[in-house]
Amino acid sequence: MCGIVGYTGLGLLPAETAALEQASPKASEHPLEVALEGLKRLEYRGYDSAGVALVGPDQEHVSFAKKAGKLGNLVAELEAQPLPAATAAIGHTRWATHGGPTDTNAHPHLADDGRLAVIHNGIIENFAALRRELAADGVTFLSDTDTEVAAQLLAKEYRASGGNLTAAMAATARRLDGTFTLLAVHADDPTTVVGARHDSPLVVGLGEGENFLGSDVAAFVAHTKEALELGQDQVVTITPTSVDVTDFDGKPAQAKRFTVDWDAAAAEKGGFDSFMDKEIHDQPHAVADTLLGRTDEQGNIVLDDLRIDEAVLRAVDKIIVVACGTAAYAGHVAKYAIEHWCRIPVEVELAHEFRYRDPIVNEKTLVVAISQSGETMDTLMAVRHAREQGAKVLAIVNTNGSTIPRESDAVLYTHAGPEIAVASTKAFLAQITAAYLLGLYLAQLRGNKFPDEVAALLDELREMPRKIQTVLERSEYVRATARSMADEDKVLFLGRHVGFPVALEGALKLKELAYIHAEGFAAGELKHGPIALIDEGQPVFVVVPSPRGRDQLHSKVVSNIQEIRARGARTLVIAEDGDDEVRKYADEIFWIPQSPTLLQPLLAVVPLQIFAMALATAKGLDVDQPRNLAKSVTVE
Repeated sequence: MCGIVGYTGLGLLPAETAALEQASPKASEHPLEVALEGLKRLEYRGYDSAGVALVGPDQEHVSFAKKAGKLGNLVAELEAQPLPAATAAIGHTRWATHGGPTDTNAHPHLADDGRLAVIHNGIIENFAALRRELAADGVTFLSDTDTEVAAQLLAKEYRASGGNLTAAMAATARRLDGTFTLLAVHADDPTTVVGARHDSPLVVGLGEGENFLGSDVAAFVAHTKEALELGQDQVVTITPTSVDVTDFDGKPAQAKRFTVDWDAAAAEKGGFDSFMDKEIHDQPHAVADTLLGRTDEQGNIVLDDLRIDEAVLRAVDKIIVVACGTAAYAGHVAKYAIEHWCRIPVEVELAHEFRYRDPIVNEKTLVVAISQSGETMDTLMAVRHAREQGAKVLAIVNTNGSTIPRESDAVLYTHAGPEIAVASTKAFLAQITAAYLLGLYLAQLRGNKFPDEVAALLDELREMPRKIQTVLERSEYVRATARSMADEDKVLFLGRHVGFPVALEGALKLKELAYIHAEGFAAGELKHGPIALIDEGQPVFVVVPSPRGRDQLHSKVVSNIQEIRARGARTLVIAEDGDDEVRKYADEIFWIPQSPTLLQPLLAVVPLQIFAMALATAKGLDVDQPRNLAKSVTVE
């Protein structure tokens, strides 16, 4: 969950980088600036507390500062009590797991008489046994965290190794159970940062006369686009002029180099009031970019990252989508489309339930793992379980260098760009788009659709960015309606067919952002219990399917609107342009352009995103960083 950043540099001016090997490190303010800038970009990963640790040539001890609360609290502390110039820094923004969000529990944690500092992302499951062992050795603990246990263990291994921080980190990592990324600096070696990862993300940024570490590339993308993917169970040691990677046994290991395909400006608000507002407006580009380069000169779908033999895909007799939260609702949309186009049964599983129920998976099963970050721990564990059972796994992710695509058989990158707001918006639309591409590719490969049918559907899909833009241009009425409902304490959402997962996603957004009770239902379930919730004035969103081509589906939903309105509900209807039938039953209508039924979720969800954001804003809440939530759930 937490955000981590590491930096080491020579402190050279750009004109001085020609003679890197001969240069001596110069202490400067730059390491702290890089750390704070990285933490600002990573704060979406956790904002219960933040801290930094610095080392430099003239420091006998680590200099550090840490404060509970958001990053601004730390910045204010540093302005009041500045830290000295340095050559290396590590920084951390926390989502609390072990121990509450206090100054004492904030990272970094110090050991070795204040000469060693450690930051940590993840959960150390055997911390209690290690804590007892270290306490028996005379160690006194100041915090309630598992991280301080790792720091004290690292200090013990550092002394045992004769002062070799890399060897000590490897020895420490071998003793830890759970999920972790650790970064450490020591006053003895003020130009070195050492990191280790197990089931938790860590990437390396490659510079000239400087190198970087981060939870993801957002930590350093303002300084370099060249990066390394660290593999599972690896230790990395960076200095200003070198990067060395080993496994936990100290043997040399390889890391894959890649280039970041977006720049720092993509992670800025760009004039919008919030990252979420910006990312909602990014959605036409996110869908368009996810579609780019997916066809050859003949118009056939070509998925270059699909490293699964075509014969295997033709033999697939079941698809299981594993995901959590918003990504799971994208999977529900995918189920309707893939089953219709390919005639393959599709199951959608919450990843945290999948491996605990003894699922039926074999070599003819294709598991599709959906995750924005590519680091969602529940989904990663489901991927590993599926592969152990012989299934092929295809990942749909948004983050290059992440763990899930590395451990899958194939990957479809969504190319949505960085998503900073904790509540997902553009990643959701990009995931649905990628799932549509997968469904059409399988239909083409297996002969379920004729080439002209696939081409026609692709043409419709390519029209969706323009239609999403139209929805955005109509958004002021949605915002005004949301502002007028700021005092509501319960909102319901109804949908049928692909409108059902849209209703679920609309309810989730309202829960995440506005902290009010919201629930999504399959509209046909109304008469089986939920209609008892309807009383006078109860707001109910209804996602109405297209009346074109599926008349029965449309008429059923119109009937549902009549049922709830007759019982006093206030009906807020999302309907296609020209759908005159719903006008007489809707208190409010949010119009969307006409589209094929299966593609409608790309449009229908947008007013619900805007509604949740605007209502939360009217309540004075932070829509980018909702309470208790973090962007990437990297612990089970």
